[in-house]
Amino acid sequence: MRRIVTAAAAVAATALFLATVPLHRHWFDLGVYWGTVNAWVHEGVGVYDYLSPGTAYGFTYPPFAALCMMPLTLLTWPAAVVLAAAVNICAAAAVLWWTVWPIVRREGWTPWYAMVLAGCLMSLLEPVHDTFTFGQVNLVLLALVLADTELLRRGSRWAGCAIGLAAAVKLTPALFIGWLLLAGHRRAGLAATATAAGATLLAAAVAPGASRDFWTRAMWDTDRVGSLSYASNQSLRGTFARLDAPTWVWAVAVVAVLAVWVYRVRGTDVVTGAALTGVTACLVSPVTWVHHLVWLIPALAALAGRALRLRTRGLVVAAIGSYVLLCSSLVWLWRDDPGTGGVGALVGGSAYVWIGLGMLVAPRPGWRTRARPRPILADRVGERAG
Repeated sequence: MRRIVTAAAAVAATALFLATVPLHRHWFDLGVYWGTVNAWVHEGVGVYDYLSPGTAYGFTYPPFAALCMMPLTLLTWPAAVVLAAAVNICAAAAVLWWTVWPIVRREGWTPWYAMVLAGCLMSLLEPVHDTFTFGQVNLVLLALVLADTELLRRGSRWAGCAIGLAAAVKLTPALFIGWLLLAGHRRAGLAATATAAGATLLAAAVAPGASRDFWTRAMWDTDRVGSLSYASNQSLRGTFARLDAPTWVWAVAVVAVLAVWVYRVRGTDVVTGAALTGVTACLVSPVTWVHHLVWLIPALAALAGRALRLRTRGLVVAAIGSYVLLCSSLVWLWRDDPGTGGVGALVGGSAYVWIGLGMLVAPRPGWRTRARPRPILADRVGERAG
């Protein structure tokens, strides 16, 4: 009974916090999706010519994404909001299952109780509640990638297809195809490549004008997505833009990060490789808004799982500190003064970038193991000594 009361209180407190404290994004990105496909279908406006009313923001994804969003043309705006919320809830549940459930099983916790509390904790992450209130697609894409890691672990012939679909919807997940090939998962890598290429060609056949416009113009126009120096851009490009550094400095940093990523993912296990790739994708992308950082969730779960398994102070502090910072909205303190506040602005204004870099170079997580009984005291001493 005490667990039921505690779980209910946690859910109620989380819901109250989310309803009153964080900024609500008023489904802005969903509005762009909904407005784009409706203008495209009903008014003949080009996919990359539409702008959200009163703004300079338009559709930024490949044409295949617009095709996937065509069902929105059948819905009223309230129905589109309900659908987006339902899809994101399902995607969040899937992400929670694939990242947290292995830890719950390994630690021997009460399943329903641990998963409810974990769901509350995940909901408090700024990238997660931003994704919900923007009506964004990143949780769905993350769920597709994690589904593929599960298929890969099981040796399924369909492994790679979900990653290919995610890469056709948005360019960021394309790095996971590189991971599959680098890590020796050649068949899955080829399946992902073929799926992404097939989806892209399908979009080109159905919407040749939109495809030509995206690949020759819109894809390269970074002004369409907003200022690179904006506080929400928590990528290496955003950090260097806030420092007003030359573009070549960013390019060198990207090459260095990719080199570390290549070194780390070769020969690693499937889940660790996916976690490191999600972190790297956020770092090297020219634009990584805060809500894009849901890609850090697998690495955060990895870090937490290792901290629970080894019980070392450094890992516990790193896991808790990373989680708290990702809930804190700290970077917004430098929203109006991103580049002139000295060391404090450099550290705090790019706090999520430093978390990502720390996760990339941290010791191998190795967090997913088979269920086993909780170790006896002597075994735990041995673990700590190791």
